[in-house]
Amino acid sequence: MGRRLPPLNAIRAFEAAARHLSFTRAAEELNVTQAAISHQIKGLEDVLGIPLFRRLNRALMLTEAGQSYLPPLRDALDQIADATARLKAADSGGALTISTLASFAAKWLVPRLPRFQERHPEIDVLISTTPQMVDFTQQDVDAAIRFGRGGWEGVRADRLLTEDIFPVCAPSLLEGSKPLLKPDDLSGFTLLHDDFLYGWTMWLQAVGAQGVDAARGTRFTDSALVLQAAMAGQGVALARRVLAADDLDAGRLVSPFDISLPSELAYYFVAPPRYFERPKVAAFYHWVCAEARDYRQAAERARLVNVPEQSL
Repeated sequence: MGRRLPPLNAIRAFEAAARHLSFTRAAEELNVTQAAISHQIKGLEDVLGIPLFRRLNRALMLTEAGQSYLPPLRDALDQIADATARLKAADSGGALTISTLASFAAKWLVPRLPRFQERHPEIDVLISTTPQMVDFTQQDVDAAIRFGRGGWEGVRADRLLTEDIFPVCAPSLLEGSKPLLKPDDLSGFTLLHDDFLYGWTMWLQAVGAQGVDAARGTRFTDSALVLQAAMAGQGVALARRVLAADDLDAGRLVSPFDISLPSELAYYFVAPPRYFERPKVAAFYHWVCAEARDYRQAAERARLVNVPEQSL
């Protein structure tokens, strides 16, 4: 006996409307009119013989039947989407799209990427850079690496690297006529700002600097550009250690003060939980976790052989 199923379009309309508790937002997500959503759900309720929503003046609520109907339908749609993605993407190989910040890609990920490509030549990697969070339901992205506090809804977020922040500048700035010996001396230099950090204000307050206007200076929305400006001698930047490490090791940047401020933010590997089961995502995940572990161990060894850094 064949399956007796309601129309798939009606199921998709119900799931979207139930998730958003809004016909309007469901219509926007599915790129149809609000009337079409209402018609599909009315037809589904007629087929079932049970109301799924309570339509209030300014709100939409699920009935008890709607609440019990939603989870298995959502799981079924996830399974359909996942099976389709596996079929189209050839999960054991093919293209792998990773979304991340341009600064993290340029300063940390891309220099290490050849090691992944040597290990997995069957996987073509596409690095997509954007400051925006990924909508995995709407975008063709396999995973993301994001900077934040974690805990994003609907995804699994595994922490890769923690951060701390501290001033950096070109070596030439230490050789000029103006001394840069203590935080108060920053009053005579241009401050380079990174909009993704909580900024100079907190660092200056934490170290008790006097007479330094934290609002001054040049602003950037890309952390890599902040470091580039610092290397060019344009001022003193507040750097993330993960992004500045290679430039510090190469002597392109120096840290004038041995004072760092731990960040509440960290880098996370982010994807819907079921995506971690895809072979190419799993391959990249295990590789990048190993790279992060090697980085942390190297940083710890460097701290042991150098003068201990004062951390606030």
